[in-house]
Amino acid sequence: MTDREKISSGAKWESIVGYSRAVRVGNRIYVTGTTALDADGEIVGIGDAYAQTTQSLRNIEAALNRLGAGLEHIVRTRMYVTDISRWEEYGRVHGELLRHIMPATAMVEVSRLIDPRMLIEIEADAEI
Repeated sequence: MTDREKISSGAKWESIVGYSRAVRVGNRIYVTGTTALDADGEIVGIGDAYAQTTQSLRNIEAALNRLGAGLEHIVRTRMYVTDISRWEEYGRVHGELLRHIMPATAMVEVSRLIDPRMLIEIEADAEI
């Protein structure tokens, strides 16, 4: 059996829903849907798609770092956005931070996220 390492971000939803910020199994890491929360649990960049995307990806990077990886190990992202017409704002950050590795990705519009002030939630899979 492969060892399973889990980390928590401390977000209030983790214990309620029963999930981990990220899980590493062997050389694979799965980062759960990640939003633009700061260390105090406050949303960064209210109304600002670029700022929220940046914070979400930085939160993913922090989770990966805690499990011995970095952005360069990402092989797939999934972006859930509340307004697909702002795709260029979300996409610009994704490109700035991940263009050098060009992961597989998807961007899907959803009706809303857990907090109506959230504009984007991103999942990531990485392989070391």
